Amino acid sequence: MSKTIRLTAAQALVRYLTAQLNEDGDTFIAGCWAIFGHGNVAGLGEALYTVRDTIPTYRGHNEQTMAHAAIAYAKQQRRTRAMAVTSSIGPGATNMVTAAALAHVNRLPALFLPGDVFANRGPDPVLQQPEVFSDGTVSANDCFRPVSRYFDRITRPEHILTALPRAFRTMTDPAECGPATLAFCQDVQAEAYDYPESFFEPRVWHRRRIHPDPHELHRAVEVIRAAKRPVIVAGGGVHYSDASADLKSFVEAHNIPVVETQAGKSALPWDHPLNLGPIGVTGGEPANTTCAEADVVIGIGTRFQDFTTGSWGLFANPSRTLISLNVQAYDAMKHSAMPVQADAKAGLTELAIELAGYAPDAPAASLKEGWFAKVDPLTDAPEGNQLPTDMQVVGAVQRAATDETVVMCAAGTMPGELHKLWKAGKPGSYHMEYGFSCMGYEIAGAMGIKMAQPKADVVCFTGDGTYMMANSEMATAAMMGIPFTVVVTDNRGFGCINRLQMGTGGAEFNNLLDHAVHANPSAIDFAKHAEAMGAVSVKVSSIAELEEALAKRHDQTVPYVVVIDTDPYPSTEHGGTWWEVGVPAVSDRAEVRSAYEASVTKKKLQRAD
Repeated sequence: MSKTIRLTAAQALVRYLTAQLNEDGDTFIAGCWAIFGHGNVAGLGEALYTVRDTIPTYRGHNEQTMAHAAIAYAKQQRRTRAMAVTSSIGPGATNMVTAAALAHVNRLPALFLPGDVFANRGPDPVLQQPEVFSDGTVSANDCFRPVSRYFDRITRPEHILTALPRAFRTMTDPAECGPATLAFCQDVQAEAYDYPESFFEPRVWHRRRIHPDPHELHRAVEVIRAAKRPVIVAGGGVHYSDASADLKSFVEAHNIPVVETQAGKSALPWDHPLNLGPIGVTGGEPANTTCAEADVVIGIGTRFQDFTTGSWGLFANPSRTLISLNVQAYDAMKHSAMPVQADAKAGLTELAIELAGYAPDAPAASLKEGWFAKVDPLTDAPEGNQLPTDMQVVGAVQRAATDETVVMCAAGTMPGELHKLWKAGKPGSYHMEYGFSCMGYEIAGAMGIKMAQPKADVVCFTGDGTYMMANSEMATAAMMGIPFTVVVTDNRGFGCINRLQMGTGGAEFNNLLDHAVHANPSAIDFAKHAEAMGAVSVKVSSIAELEEALAKRHDQTVPYVVVIDTDPYPSTEHGGTWWEVGVPAVSDRAEVRSAYEASVTKKKLQRAD
């Protein structure tokens, strides 16, 4: 009979966390973000205190944003480490649902531990418990079900014996990777149980390398060998598989150009001759032209999101063959692609062996030269006193960047401008959350990146709109002494969506603050606000002043915020493809009717299968 140890369920859970290791010997769970409440302070709170030297607990100011910090940490660690996040029941838990969705869409590991109602139902209904009249088993935490890769409710202390290994399998599986949610009933957290000591023995979770099926590999090799104009679409899976070097060797050996998704950007250095840059709606002419003319498109670790494919109009040619090498079968089969289910590193290795001697003609160098001739001037400092554009802000940060700079963003105007314009020098230097494009990820995400990579020069781009959505973790970073740079481009509203509204024929309405219902003009002082939370901040009035301010960022020991007013209307027009948006079929506005007719024409060019 195995030896046992008597622990509360919460104590057993955290002891198990300390024994789960990655291949480097580090605890897979690097820390726990917590806001305590009546659903977790007595049970999990007491248990986390006992392991605070092994798995530190960090206090956030908002459940959603502290979870964003955890997710950004996992992304920058390329899924080799993750964090746990715990909240009370009720609003504390539901605040985390948005973050769980972000992790789910981006295929990133996070362990969510929301407190839950009493399993014994003694004090039913407990404070913050939503009651479902027709189902007594439902709690607020059921909101996590559709946005969790693994969901469980711990209603008995022995449930963690099966639930925790399943959660870790999910978080460490390259194909199924995503958030695991263990809704932890608050009375059960405090209940004792005799756990087998063997449950707490150290375990190393190895990164599984799925190799391609020989039949799938053979079919793909035959198609590629016959191709005259192949192109590779590099996605986030290249980074998660740590396959950037493998991709570089592969394309150099076989002379195949590479285009990059938002998640795949920086897989190759921007100036590599075979890197044709960004693809899709926020892409450039070299990538989109090459994809439109390709006879074989090879996706490596991409889920072919609509921004990547131009709502599938970019790959509409029926004579083109789509090959998808992806660790997840769901992604490998999208749009009738020829699947090669495999880890990116393992798949590229085996493809390279089978394609020995194959090398089509390289793309014309003039494609890249022409592209930079068009867009580089957009990033130059403006002449005169006009408001700077977002492109000019990108240029200023680019000129100030070092080999250690990591730029990050998530929503609004800047993701498109950065995808098109930013010159990423090495893998991991570009961190974009564009799977969920979640406003409010930026500041918390920048903190998570800096925690994952303390020596990095982290620069966060955020607009005024997303800053207002979620800025509270600025105070957390200041309190913890975590320095990073935030560039706030204040265009006085949601400039990106305002342009989309105009582009689909709509009147400017409810996006820019001047076009929203108001009694007084909005006049938010972002520099003073950031300073009030403990940041060092400055408001600049020109690109020259921005560059002067950026030069001082390396001296800071807390977040450094630079605010600059920008023009909400200009954007980089070159290179992008069509993006399908639901345009009204009936409208009194001639502009809307015209936009609808244009969308009908574009839809006819979409890939049908």
